[in-house]
Amino acid sequence: MTTFDTIIRGARVVLRDRVEQLDIGITGEKITELSTRLTAGEATCIIEAEGLTVMPGVVDIHVHFNEPGLASWEGFRSGSAALAAGGITTYVDMPLNGVPPTTRPEAWEMKKKAAADQSYVDYAFWGGLVPGNREELAPLAGLGAAGFKAFMSEPGGDGEDIFARADDHTLLDGMNELAKLNRVLALHAEDEGIVAELGAKSIAEGKTEPMDYIRSRPVEAEVVAVARALKYGEQSGCALHFVHISTREALDLIAAAKRRGQDVTSETCPHYLTLTEQDVIRLGAVAKCAPPLRSSSEQQQLWDALTSGLIDVIASDHSPCPPSMKQSDNFFKIWGGISGAQSTLLIMLEDGHLRRNIDLPLLGRVLSLQPARRLGLENKGEIAIGKDADLVLIDWEKSTTLNTKDLLYTHKQSPYVGRTFNCQIADVYCRGQRVYNLESGLSPVPGGQHITAYSSSPIEAGTEETL
Repeated sequence: MTTFDTIIRGARVVLRDRVEQLDIGITGEKITELSTRLTAGEATCIIEAEGLTVMPGVVDIHVHFNEPGLASWEGFRSGSAALAAGGITTYVDMPLNGVPPTTRPEAWEMKKKAAADQSYVDYAFWGGLVPGNREELAPLAGLGAAGFKAFMSEPGGDGEDIFARADDHTLLDGMNELAKLNRVLALHAEDEGIVAELGAKSIAEGKTEPMDYIRSRPVEAEVVAVARALKYGEQSGCALHFVHISTREALDLIAAAKRRGQDVTSETCPHYLTLTEQDVIRLGAVAKCAPPLRSSSEQQQLWDALTSGLIDVIASDHSPCPPSMKQSDNFFKIWGGISGAQSTLLIMLEDGHLRRNIDLPLLGRVLSLQPARRLGLENKGEIAIGKDADLVLIDWEKSTTLNTKDLLYTHKQSPYVGRTFNCQIADVYCRGQRVYNLESGLSPVPGGQHITAYSSSPIEAGTEETL
């Protein structure tokens, strides 16, 4: 008979395809039993959870914590604290904005050292594909890079050692190498020719307001870039993942490629589902991102795509910066990036489940299961026997309004301040250990571990989960 360290008793448990009232038995770091009634031992800790819902810990595969070198922008400790409070139990940190960026093994080791003993939840790293680093891709993969990231438009930044845009030669050459390494290439897909020309024209005409910026990065720029990358992916056999997709037309291109047998997945972000271009005018710099927020009609098409199974992953693209970088009379000069990861789960529960009646298992798949499977994080992403006990307890009887003081980021700025959520996160567990509690807050000591990834799994066309 299994002896459980912890039993979470009587909750509604969100599984990959249904919600069922169950006890969850945890032994060590793993889920070891799921049953209608489990027997506790003398030393078993019982968590009474009747009336609560347990979801799998969110796997956020798109965050920017900016270490090494730019911990003053965020850093692993503050960033992971915000994630823990928001029900995110695993994250994958992007390679850019750090100094140096994670495009070679030496930079990887610097990042790993910066993260050691600083993270409240588990984590992995992306490597980067930039001009001239093809020979570095295999060593980075060997160190456990979950995947690689490339930009099809200029990512911005100053200095000599910055993350550079991948031109067409770099993309195709890199894809050929990554196909051999069985690694996913994540793409920021905006066509540089289009956005550079429109941006320069707007600035030359003195048009530098928020809507001028938005018009300089049209839907066409995303669609053109996605189509070109899909062509290269088909030629090379490289697995692709398109990050922060903001338009239905691009999602349709990706879905068509998947139906043809191409190994490709799509990601969008909570801000594209819950904010529009009108919010950029209302909120200003805190809502600037690239691709920019779109119209309300475009947003509704994203919700339709989500319920139709065309969106594989929802991730935060948490991209913080000091407040001084969000200040300018010229909107083009303002740092583009939204700080929002702490609110990802609550936003999707509020706007997705409560307002639009989207099933919790679907939200669990796009927030947890499918991102974990896409990057080969096999112990993560669902409530199932043998998986890590990464669990989030949701209380539907409590509501909360997000205040600035509630934010755990280094810089307390977010477009979601002032939003009311009709549920709260009561408890968060990472590998069986409580990392956050609504009443007592964060665990005293960060206990997150680095995870290496060695493969990825495709998500089949026409399904809403990876089987």
